[in-house]
Amino acid sequence: MLGRVRKSWSTWRRRAARREERPVQETRRTQGAERRPHNLFEAAAAYVAACVEDDQERIEEAAGWVEPGALVFGVNELACRALIALARERDESPRVVARSLLGLPAA
Repeated sequence: MLGRVRKSWSTWRRRAARREERPVQETRRTQGAERRPHNLFEAAAAYVAACVEDDQERIEEAAGWVEPGALVFGVNELACRALIALARERDESPRVVARSLLGLPAA
């Protein structure tokens, strides 16, 4: 029992040490400003906007703000919210709008 506690504690300490050792990356917009961590929705918004503009530097910057799994969740959430907003604006169902955006025939 004590061995498992010791192993868990050492694993936690190694992860905490790795987090502290990571260099803080300054971005174009935050150089010299007070730094605060980005949340996954900020990262998703910046990532998607950079993809639309085909700006590889900004894509890589936004992808580095959060873990890859969190970024995927954020992009998915952004897509869902955008689809809902567009469907309300068009007064159509989200399914119809999604198929329209993808160029698929109406179901």
